[in-house]
Amino acid sequence: MNRRVLSATLTVPLAPEAAFRLFTARGERTWVPGWEPVFPVDTPDDTAPGTVWLTSSHTQETTWLVTSRDFPRSVSYARITPGVQAGTVTVALAATETGSEVMVTYDMTPLTPTAAKALDEFAADYPSFIHSWAQLIATHLA
Repeated sequence: MNRRVLSATLTVPLAPEAAFRLFTARGERTWVPGWEPVFPVDTPDDTAPGTVWLTSSHTQETTWLVTSRDFPRSVSYARITPGVQAGTVTVALAATETGSEVMVTYDMTPLTPTAAKALDEFAADYPSFIHSWAQLIATHLA
């Protein structure tokens, strides 16, 4: 089993101050089909370090925790799916002449051999995965 550190970039036609929101728990609701984070404790700021939310897909529940935020440059999340995988997701934004370059880094460790195989498959498709984000965001902003 191997830890995977995966990075890819996309561009967003918004300044980092506006683009940042797209990569938050509540902000992703606007462009990610089926993204429905649940906050066990109500919070007015879903980017405040220490904020927790849950997501569910298929038969898995994932717990997310904001580990750091440097608005509008970056935000990092711990992401734990019990018995499957654990790691972090970091989104870093940099201003460009036409908006923002956004680097998304998943640093994940599988917790079982089956999860390791799934993570290897995710890694092989990671550039396409991030490209799909760019397409979904473009459609949302159109």
